[in-house]
Amino acid sequence: METTRQPGAQSGLGFRQIHTGHANLGKSQLTGPHPDAFHQTRTVDLTAAERHPPIVETTSLRWQCEDDTRAFAQRLAAAPALRNAFIELHGDLGAGKTTLVRHLLQALGVQGRIKSPTYAVVEPHEAPAVAPGREPLAIWHFDFYRFGDPREWEDAGFRDLFASPGLKLAEWPDKAAAVLPQADLSLHIDALADETRTVTLDAHTATGRALLEAIA
Repeated sequence: METTRQPGAQSGLGFRQIHTGHANLGKSQLTGPHPDAFHQTRTVDLTAAERHPPIVETTSLRWQCEDDTRAFAQRLAAAPALRNAFIELHGDLGAGKTTLVRHLLQALGVQGRIKSPTYAVVEPHEAPAVAPGREPLAIWHFDFYRFGDPREWEDAGFRDLFASPGLKLAEWPDKAAAVLPQADLSLHIDALADETRTVTLDAHTATGRALLEAIA
């Protein structure tokens, strides 16, 4: 079973579902099998008067197994917009957030053991340059599960980290919602009884929409 979150309904904004393969774009919804092991449903929220561009784009996926997680991570790793993105990872314990991060970092070329930053709050990584003349990619993997004092944000220098170039990945972002900047992309992972996963991706910025386009 797939579900699609509708942020527009919560904010009071007008809502339309857009069928990306329909001749009259903006009037219907796309469903059906994806060429890969997972498939997707895409919706776009618009203002009531439809005078402005989409402010949130949502895509829903179904992961049947870990190979689907790996395939998604590889596709995301190939997106140029990822180099300066902030991605939030939502989900219960055991949903697969850290597993996704591990596959993503491996797809980016990060070597060695990739561990959860539950106790350290943040683990830094560096991915090698993918082309001559390009800088290595700085990556920060945050886990705010034990984050409880907003003063930690300044004391640990997290403001400077988020202001610097590089990829930021944050598990349990709700624990630090008061101090975190707006995410480009939010992933909500739900583990089902049959051990499959439903994944809802919300793009909040132009960078987030570029990432959705890259994995579509």
